[in-house]
Amino acid sequence: MALRKENILLVDDDIDILELLQRHLQSMQYHTYKAVSVKEALYILKDTKIDLLITDIQMPEVDGLKLVKFAGEHYPEMPKLVITGYPSVDGALEVIKSGATDYLTKPFTKEELKQAVQKAFGQERKRNIEKRIADNQKGKGYPEMIGESEAFQKITDIISRVKDNKATILINGESGTGKELVARAIHYSGKFSRSPFVAVNCGAIPENLQESEFFGYVKGAFTGANENRNGFFQAAEGGTLFLDEIGTASLAVQTKLLRALQEKEITRVGSRKPEKVDIRIIAATNQDLLAAIENKKFREDLFYRLTVVEINVPPLRMRKSDIPLLAAMFLKKYGVEYKDRLLGLSPEVMRILERYHWPGNIRELENVIQRAVIMSDGTVDVKDLPENLKYQIEFPEGDLLPLREMEKEYIQRVLVHTKGNKTKAAEILQIDRKTLRDKLK
Repeated sequence: MALRKENILLVDDDIDILELLQRHLQSMQYHTYKAVSVKEALYILKDTKIDLLITDIQMPEVDGLKLVKFAGEHYPEMPKLVITGYPSVDGALEVIKSGATDYLTKPFTKEELKQAVQKAFGQERKRNIEKRIADNQKGKGYPEMIGESEAFQKITDIISRVKDNKATILINGESGTGKELVARAIHYSGKFSRSPFVAVNCGAIPENLQESEFFGYVKGAFTGANENRNGFFQAAEGGTLFLDEIGTASLAVQTKLLRALQEKEITRVGSRKPEKVDIRIIAATNQDLLAAIENKKFREDLFYRLTVVEINVPPLRMRKSDIPLLAAMFLKKYGVEYKDRLLGLSPEVMRILERYHWPGNIRELENVIQRAVIMSDGTVDVKDLPENLKYQIEFPEGDLLPLREMEKEYIQRVLVHTKGNKTKAAEILQIDRKTLRDKLK
């Protein structure tokens, strides 16, 4: 197994303790450096990148607490774990006030050491992720969008270019990738943010109602039309109309949408008088609209009107470097909502999240974290994850065999189970010994 990337500095004047710590940590695949004094530790710190400091308190000349204070000011991002053989409440408070992440009392087991080290690295990762989230959101008008990947940066670059104009935009992406978040980011980060943002799921509106829902109707237009009513276009006046699942819009509505885009006007159902509209249209789809055009289910001229600017939102499996930030954001959200406190993720959980292929994308990740928070008793661990995320062994089906061969194979399995005892095998197979003998021949 390859060594982990973390370097751990061990400081203790007791050689036996140093050797024990080194053996334990190397068996956990960590790199280790040893120092028998604070002076030697300082030389190592200055010349080597250290990811975790583990130090004893009681040492000759200079004690470990001074080393912790020094490291706290010169290497503030580095977690510091103190080992003490003299536990007390006052001593523990002094250790934490000195800047230590945690402390471990002698004697300790290998498992206790492992948990303390994982906790120290977990807290460091948590601080780093929170800092990255804060830096990521700083100065942006779309706080719910998180990412550092190249694919994510391309999206935010397009957002910054289109947010202050009313160019028509088509957002492509699989279900659960956050297409509506992109649309909201465009609207709320730009100069039209004070105007309405109206989101419409085209697939949720029955085809026979789509036209009246989009464009409104006049009194008497049809049975039940007892008054004039505005549609989504009127509701979004001056702002943004977001049309999700645009591929499900009926051809009749597509024709009217095309006119609305071309002429900046609409006509209510039951009316002959066109009305001017001033809105930006952002459409989104998880379908292949070019294939729909070939199948005569989507208008080609409307497609080109919608794609003045096209944004392709990548699936989560194509931006896995963003998973730690997204997981931390959801962990904070649901930790506060369900447990009234901030929770952490174990390193094993993060490895599983980064390995999984996420067919449901960001929406699936959010649901997994939400469930894990509910199921956890503290730090989210592997036991809190759904079974489908955990490693699965796929057995090959093998060739289909004739019934006679299958019978032969099963009889052999039973004989192995009974260690060749034909009487017991015949009882399990519910046949007599003579029949078993005949089959064996």
